[in-house]
Amino acid sequence: MVTSALIRLGVGSAGVVAVVERNFAVFRRARFLVLLSGVAEPILYLLSIGVGVGALIGDIRLADGRAVPYVAFVAPAMLASAAMSGAVAETVFNFFARMRYQRLYDAVLSTPVRPWEIALGELGWATIRGALYCAVFLALMVGMGLASWGAAALALPATLLVGVVFGAMGMAASTFLRSWQDFDLVITVQMAFFLFSATFVPVERFPTGLRWLVELSPLTQGVRLLRGILVGGESGWSMALAASALVAFAVVCFAVAARRIRRLLCP
Repeated sequence: MVTSALIRLGVGSAGVVAVVERNFAVFRRARFLVLLSGVAEPILYLLSIGVGVGALIGDIRLADGRAVPYVAFVAPAMLASAAMSGAVAETVFNFFARMRYQRLYDAVLSTPVRPWEIALGELGWATIRGALYCAVFLALMVGMGLASWGAAALALPATLLVGVVFGAMGMAASTFLRSWQDFDLVITVQMAFFLFSATFVPVERFPTGLRWLVELSPLTQGVRLLRGILVGGESGWSMALAASALVAFAVVCFAVAARRIRRLLCP
């Protein structure tokens, strides 16, 4: 019923919506545990580093020279990290299990669903899952006085874009994984993004050589976009460039993921 209703509204093809609906049905069985696992980590970082360490640091200056409390500086980065974590968890760990061990997609392909619809449906669900984490985190930010409801409403669509990027990136990466042991590499890369994407210090504070690497991180662009919406300090031109970079990342990564999924499932 939900699938047919979404199709009539023009949300997507039958195959794409069916994949999303299937994942949502699984999610409903443990929704509270899944939400808690995705939201707990960024909240703990916000309270421990943003509030705890922030009491020692005090205010921090943005790119435009304006000073803001350290917790307000860190919060948008934790929001972007929540979107990344939700998308990666779905498109790397769960997607890999469904494809390599459960062999779920072999059964799905016996229906009219095509490989690109599997890829788009999985990406759509990963984005929704990341958005659920971000919605809870944004409500916490509003409750702590770190954002207004209006700014939170503007930030939520931006978190969807971050989720799409890391969902596509994670899905592309998962098609190259050989076994569960390769997850260690994924976790290492994800942690590197988290630590070196202007999450805790401004980009300008990094050494020149390292700064260029930081600027290449898609999470840096997501943090810049969300920080500009929620805190300010970024010009409209800078935010537009960040959004454009995220779109480019998403398109390239999804193209790779769709091609790899078709090759693996339809040799």
